[in-house]
Amino acid sequence: MNKKAEAFKAYLEEKDIHVFEVEELEGDSQQTTVFRSRITTEGQQLPLIVILDESIFSLVRVQISPKALTESNQLELLKMINEESAAYKPFKLYLNSAGDLMLDVCLVVDDNLNGDMIYTMFSVIIDYLDAHYRKFMKCIW
Repeated sequence: MNKKAEAFKAYLEEKDIHVFEVEELEGDSQQTTVFRSRITTEGQQLPLIVILDESIFSLVRVQISPKALTESNQLELLKMINEESAAYKPFKLYLNSAGDLMLDVCLVVDDNLNGDMIYTMFSVIIDYLDAHYRKFMKCIW
């Protein structure tokens, strides 16, 4: 396990947080470790992962909606994603190759990872989704 992942795992243990499944990716040159959990907004459980590796970057990713992109919503959804990504500094919204609506937060983190900083990002993400989730779903549906 890389040093950042070890530090985050120790943080979770210290804070008695047991909501993550931990997966070390085999054969990965960056020694990537993925912490999987879920966050709740509008009564929906959304998959969340924290990706920690040996690079200076760490990623928090949330799947807002699977298979969000359709022919009928494409123009409106892409426009909304672009506007939201431009308006909110910490987030990048995008559609992955399967058409899932994703939210990424990229953090610059050295080996001295601060677990409180990552946990603070969860609060920022949850607040954002609480305020915008219905708007996303209205566009998707």
